Amino acid sequence: MSFSSLGLLPETLSAIAKLNHVTATPVQAAAIPVVLHGTDLIAQAQTGSGKTLAFCAPLLQALQPSQQPRRVQVLILVPTRELAVQVADTVTAMAKGMARSVKVGVLFGGVSVNPQMMHLRGGADVIIATPGRLLDLISQNALSISHVDTLVLDEADRLLELGFADELQRILALLPTSRQTLLFSATFAPHVESLAQQICQNPVRVHIPETDLGKPDIVQRAVLVDTGKRTQLLRHLMKTEGWKRVLVFVATKYAADLVSTKLRRLDISAEPFHGELSQGKREQVLADFKASRVKVVVATDLAGRGIDILDLPVVVNYDLPRSADDYIHRIGRTGRAGARGLALSFVTSETSAHFTTILRKNQLRIATETISGFEAQERAPVVTAPLDVHGGVKGRRPSKKDKLRALAKEQGSLPPDAES
Repeated sequence: MSFSSLGLLPETLSAIAKLNHVTATPVQAAAIPVVLHGTDLIAQAQTGSGKTLAFCAPLLQALQPSQQPRRVQVLILVPTRELAVQVADTVTAMAKGMARSVKVGVLFGGVSVNPQMMHLRGGADVIIATPGRLLDLISQNALSISHVDTLVLDEADRLLELGFADELQRILALLPTSRQTLLFSATFAPHVESLAQQICQNPVRVHIPETDLGKPDIVQRAVLVDTGKRTQLLRHLMKTEGWKRVLVFVATKYAADLVSTKLRRLDISAEPFHGELSQGKREQVLADFKASRVKVVVATDLAGRGIDILDLPVVVNYDLPRSADDYIHRIGRTGRAGARGLALSFVTSETSAHFTTILRKNQLRIATETISGFEAQERAPVVTAPLDVHGGVKGRRPSKKDKLRALAKEQGSLPPDAES
């Protein structure tokens, strides 16, 4: 669909054209008229579908003439530093094509607060921020959000989850009750959906299924492998399949450090990518990855949300994601902008049941395969049931009381009524 049919002004169309966008994607075609109308919106569309332009184009067009000092009219909240920079790049590029002057502030942690505070002198029209740093600067009276017209939650599912819940509630309390609220994400879990409904007022729902977008060209594979063989298998696949760059997802910061160290010992250039790294280090890792100076980046889920690299050929789930939604976000890092991608998951005996759950919730069918020389030997652990209803085993490992009961039973000293 043509952008000119969506109610955008000539200067906005010109700014979009300078970004080399020719036609609107389905989410842009559906969302832009709603945003221009001032209605609340909950928009769900896959990663790489053009959600950022869907809200920044109409919001920049709707900005009121700047006052002195400038007041924050649009607040865009994101979960990671990398996503803040990514969104800011799009907003700033579009703002340069607008007739009026637009001041954009980008606020995130991991760097000194002083340059961000200095930039806010005289106010700002648009703020893109992570929740923690935004609250930091508000507490230091560096800015006010009491006159915000529009709140945008980008990667809304992550922002509405427990990790950001307290900070988000504090921010919402500082915002005007009369405002437009826009939520954009690739996934909305049921509990997130209920929270979304609470912060929006009569929102319009936009859901763009993959079939409407044209499914991204991502081949999904799953390999059965023992836990201790995953690093060697990754090295083997990189060599035999000719992978030049690989984004590897793990469960924890410790795993990101450990796996990248193991890969370097195997003469593979690899770097960890997680929240405890300084902003400078994270920027350097991404720059090296984009330039192919680093072949493998080992990332946690939260950090991985902000990685947007064109022509990223392979994503590997070294550790399976904790949720079915995270699986979708992970594999969406590859197969972007029409390119072909591969998403490969390592499935161990301990995680096979979880992988089945991920497939079922995402309505996927992926046959597991084995790689010669790396056939899985481990068996799935057996979880024994508790011996009685009063002190049963809560996990896989029996408690001391359970062990004593089992021993007593073997010796025939356990009362008959305790065996039920």
